[in-house]
Amino acid sequence: MSAGVGRGAAGPAVAKVELRLSCRHLLDRDPLTKSDPSVALLQPSAQGRWTQVGRTEVVRSSLNPVFSKVFTIDYCFEEVQRLRFEVYDTHGPSGLACDEDDFLGGMECTLGQIVAQKKVTRPLLLKLGRKAGKSTITVIAEDISRNNGYVELSFQASNLDDKDLFSKSDPFLELFRANQDGSEQLVYRTEVVKNNLSPVWEPFKLSLSSLCSCEETRPLKGLVWDHDARGKHDFIGAFSTTFKEMQEAFAQGQAQWDCVNPKYQQKKRSYKNSGVVVLTDLKVAIDFTASNGDPRNSCSLHHINPYQPNEYLRALVAVGEVCQDYDSDKRFSALGFGARIPPNYEVSHDFAINFNPQDDECEGIQGVVEAYQSCLPRVQLYGPTNVAPIISKVARMAAAEELTGEASKYYILLILTDGVVTDMADTREAIVRASHLPMSIIIVGVGNADFTDMQVLDGDDGVLRSPRGEPALRDIVQFVPFRELKNASPVALAKCVLAEVPRQVVEYYSHKELPPRSLGTKVGEAGPSGAP
Repeated sequence: MSAGVGRGAAGPAVAKVELRLSCRHLLDRDPLTKSDPSVALLQPSAQGRWTQVGRTEVVRSSLNPVFSKVFTIDYCFEEVQRLRFEVYDTHGPSGLACDEDDFLGGMECTLGQIVAQKKVTRPLLLKLGRKAGKSTITVIAEDISRNNGYVELSFQASNLDDKDLFSKSDPFLELFRANQDGSEQLVYRTEVVKNNLSPVWEPFKLSLSSLCSCEETRPLKGLVWDHDARGKHDFIGAFSTTFKEMQEAFAQGQAQWDCVNPKYQQKKRSYKNSGVVVLTDLKVAIDFTASNGDPRNSCSLHHINPYQPNEYLRALVAVGEVCQDYDSDKRFSALGFGARIPPNYEVSHDFAINFNPQDDECEGIQGVVEAYQSCLPRVQLYGPTNVAPIISKVARMAAAEELTGEASKYYILLILTDGVVTDMADTREAIVRASHLPMSIIIVGVGNADFTDMQVLDGDDGVLRSPRGEPALRDIVQFVPFRELKNASPVALAKCVLAEVPRQVVEYYSHKELPPRSLGTKVGEAGPSGAP
């Protein structure tokens, strides 16, 4: 069983909050151009002195900057957390303080004030409390503690329009999301790639809250600009998409969009685009510090209640008790992943939950249950949910069995998980390889997470393919969301979860032309760091 167990710390209730900044009507301190503003975030030290803890990027030649840099802060409801924002006309390297920077104004408030109002706009004050003209700063707060997914994106473009007379365009990309009130929120701004009509921008990482408010169908817009040192950037083109479309297009190898300039589109009948923007990489990750919660907390999916088994235990017992009737020695290999384990508390994606690496098997399903309950207090739930190592480990055992020429043992891997698999490409590769071996994989989704990606692994809607395009020989994966069956009887749950296993067993032996001489089924279970 792949059991992921996690971290839980006692103390004040802590939430994670993202802060986004923008300014209006800043003072112009540059004689020939406009100010180049950046904002420093300061918090009091233990000695009470204001200490810089972060700084935005520099927005060149702008008196109304919108910053793409996001500050992530732990918010403690019980504490007064003072913040100070200082705006500078920056003369040093981007994002770095310099003695020659001109102070454009500051603002002080508490994090609680920002969180309570969600959006705070205050005037900027100079030294001695004087107002900095009409200058204001706006801080927007978004709680991301319950939406703990992250995504890493990589974009490039090709054949962009050339906006410069004596050289090529200097393109950069801005990504916006649509808000519920119809406004648009800057999500990210890439670096400028000089003199290049086919730029490759650096990868960047965003929380799913920042990208799309954790709504996969929320509209997103990409704008491509030719950078101008005076701040008068030339518009090249735009494209629209959603995070759901990004994922689906990327999975099919077709994640690219026409970069369209509406002005040219209206004037020229033959106009097609002003270039093409391509999503070259998309990776999803999960912060498991928050996903399962403290096992001592009754809200945690891993909470151990002596009178009411949690969803992991209910799914494990319902399926395991059926499987164990086909296991000759009634011993089960029980493994965990995505947790920090003693003694050094390094993250492991392949550890025995009985903490005996020489013999990871447990006596019966009850032995697995006891190992899981004993394991939870000793590890720190962490992440990510990397499933491929567990699949590969069981596949090695199945491959060794196949080499006997009889394959009299058939392996069933039961994975219990609360969230999205973060190594999807490696998992697809591992499943395709395993489809040639005497094994099946059962995945039970626990909790209320979005299990869309897990459905991809279940080949019911088409043949699963590896990232290289190799098709699976057999459909060996069955995915079941536990929330749809948690009120059903254990018999009904086990029947649904195990429905495809007999066919999968027959398909394997038929394909290999190996009539099994003895029916020994070896069952292994798995659960994540987000799950046991």
